[in-house]
Amino acid sequence: MPVVECDIQTARAALADAGASFSDGNSEHELWHADLGDAHAVAYADKLVVQGGSPTDITAVVQPDRGGRVHAYFDGASRGNPGPAAVGWVLVSGDGGIVAEGGDTIGRATNNQAEYDALIAALEAAADFGFDDIELRGDSQLVEKQLTGAWDTNDPDLRRKRVRARELLTGFDDWSITHVPRATNERADALANEALDDA
Repeated sequence: MPVVECDIQTARAALADAGASFSDGNSEHELWHADLGDAHAVAYADKLVVQGGSPTDITAVVQPDRGGRVHAYFDGASRGNPGPAAVGWVLVSGDGGIVAEGGDTIGRATNNQAEYDALIAALEAAADFGFDDIELRGDSQLVEKQLTGAWDTNDPDLRRKRVRARELLTGFDDWSITHVPRATNERADALANEALDDA
């Protein structure tokens, strides 16, 4: 689920203008809830936690038309390979702030399939936010090498996912992908594993 750090009053005004419906929070820490499209947000003192089938219905409203460059961290997890699987992703702005993050289960998949699904989720989120350029960072060397064409993609399912990722990349003015150590990708990894733990 994406967590968006923002000014809560500004976010509420933007959501109200977009036609969101609001309700009171369920605890002393929850300021209010909002529903818009297929997304639900819970407001805290300095952030929104967004859930639902299409979180970007809300996240794109509270942080519209950002433009510029984003760093996107992604990671997939599979317990059993194949087995229950999930994705995690984090969008980080040029000044180092977290724009949004999310983690979700994807059913049964191999680790490589989950890595590609995480990449695609990160690309879709970055596109929804309107970023111009994207720097992708993940700990899957296979995804990095296949996406850049250095390695062939022989598996039909991975080939389909690679095609989808390349289609999404055409929406950016510039992109790059870097293989990073797992420690550098810690937050995306944690989000994927938290999604599996919560399933």
